[in-house]
Amino acid sequence: MVDVASLMARLPGRVASKLAAPATVSVDQVKFKGTLIAKGLTKSYKGRKVVSGVTIGVRAGEAVGLLGPNGAGKTTCFYMVTGLVPVDEGTIEIDGFDVTSMPMYRRARLGIGYLPQEASIFRGLSVEQNIRAVLEVVEKSRKERERSLDELLEEFHISHLRKAPSLSLSGGERRRLEIARALATRPAYMLLDEPFAGIDPIAVADIQQLVRHLTARGIG
Repeated sequence: MVDVASLMARLPGRVASKLAAPATVSVDQVKFKGTLIAKGLTKSYKGRKVVSGVTIGVRAGEAVGLLGPNGAGKTTCFYMVTGLVPVDEGTIEIDGFDVTSMPMYRRARLGIGYLPQEASIFRGLSVEQNIRAVLEVVEKSRKERERSLDELLEEFHISHLRKAPSLSLSGGERRRLEIARALATRPAYMLLDEPFAGIDPIAVADIQQLVRHLTARGIG
């Protein structure tokens, strides 16, 4: 079961619980512009409560960590925020708008991106094909798709791997590809579930730098 006090951590300096304080019934949309706030998230499976009253808040352009031991319910929290599973109790707001009842695809359109702990690359495709597959869904113009593809490959330093089979990538290279592909949808917030899972110690600093890069981009 998740205890919110033990889970919430902030990088750097701000106490996350201040942002996550309950909003008034009449939400000021301007005040909450650029925020993702989940309040009182609760989830039970077969009578067993796995998440209890978790509150998380993040602004665009900052990094917030959700901390807890294995099995504490961190992934379930992410599932509720993204819409993969419904909440039993609690609310989720984007820019002050309640999206708790919205399906996953509508939340994605409003800016929520998610990178699961498990490898999510398309194993039968090359590096560039992985990214292009997403761009073909979100970008109508072929010229713009190719421009975005080149930019993402360059931004995440995988241009030299563009023709490589995704199965041949190292753990760090795979994470770079997964993040680049996730950014193809232009999310405002990126939920990274166990971003260092399956990564060798040398690549950990590389992934940390990627997280800093995301916040520099204005992504929460």
